[in-house]
Amino acid sequence: MGNFRAVSDATHDPVHGSYHAFYGVVRTFCGVPLVSSRADVAAADAVVIGAPFDEGVSYRPGTRFGPQAVRTAEDINITGERPSMHTGIDPLQELRIVDWGDIDVIASDLPRSHALLAEAAGAALATDTVPVVIGGDHSLSHAMLEAMHGRFGAEGYSVIHFDTHADTGKHEDNEPPHGTPFRAAIERGHLKGTNIFQIGLRGTWPGSELFQWMREQGMQWATMDEVIDRGITDVVREAIDYARQAAPKTYLTVDIDVLDPAYAPGTGTPEPGGLTTRELLRAVRTVTTELDVAAFDLVEVSPPYDHAAITAMAGHRTLLEGLNGMALRRAGRPAQHERP
Repeated sequence: MGNFRAVSDATHDPVHGSYHAFYGVVRTFCGVPLVSSRADVAAADAVVIGAPFDEGVSYRPGTRFGPQAVRTAEDINITGERPSMHTGIDPLQELRIVDWGDIDVIASDLPRSHALLAEAAGAALATDTVPVVIGGDHSLSHAMLEAMHGRFGAEGYSVIHFDTHADTGKHEDNEPPHGTPFRAAIERGHLKGTNIFQIGLRGTWPGSELFQWMREQGMQWATMDEVIDRGITDVVREAIDYARQAAPKTYLTVDIDVLDPAYAPGTGTPEPGGLTTRELLRAVRTVTTELDVAAFDLVEVSPPYDHAAITAMAGHRTLLEGLNGMALRRAGRPAQHERP
């Protein structure tokens, strides 16, 4: 780690270090308590962690500003409550949720950012606290998959992945970019290919060669055409059943570009023809209600390309609905709509 203190150093906190990028200014998610110690994290059910880096992008940068934008993308300044009109439950009341701030990034040092995120997420997972990570680009899944593997082993968790892209590209560097984490994890032995289900794939990448590699690994996916033909409810049901059979724990990762650019223009690699916001919100809530989600992240919100914060709001509500589902699961209630 060079001149930087290791996360394992007892005097060092993985998110509140000696240096903070200016775009990492902290405002907590939904006004939940800001914490600064591992003991506080261990006492929580879920911990929000910002990962403000975009050195892994392949096209348009800007996701380093995502955590701040997502945290502030709401017009409610009431602390301690966010009741859901759709489910009749308040995740902030049902769960103890805290915000650990942002990892201690230094611009252009992607290996350091990945290492610190893996340590922070790993610290949360070690105490059965769910890390809820706000990106940042999707290369952060390298760190999250490392942390999940460290806690549960390659066979102990499944992945449900909402995205336009499969993120199974080849790369030779030690710290591959945002289009490569799932291939890298499989090749490193951190993830079983048969334990991942992807939803929303569309566009012109990956091509036939990569899809063949994915088939050989036993990966499962549903393209947007399949979602259109079958309906999002049926596809999500298949993904949940598949993940439940594959492993006891689940890592849920949502790339905001799974949404159609009409609903999420503020992202680095948009692709027309995606999900609507309402489809994604309900899908995420259903996943976190029905599966034991051990880690959850929202990536690729890029505020420089956003309009009226609609992408940031979609990201914020995606996280909130995920927490809503976790609260429903804790309360032993189904994900169905409950009229207020």
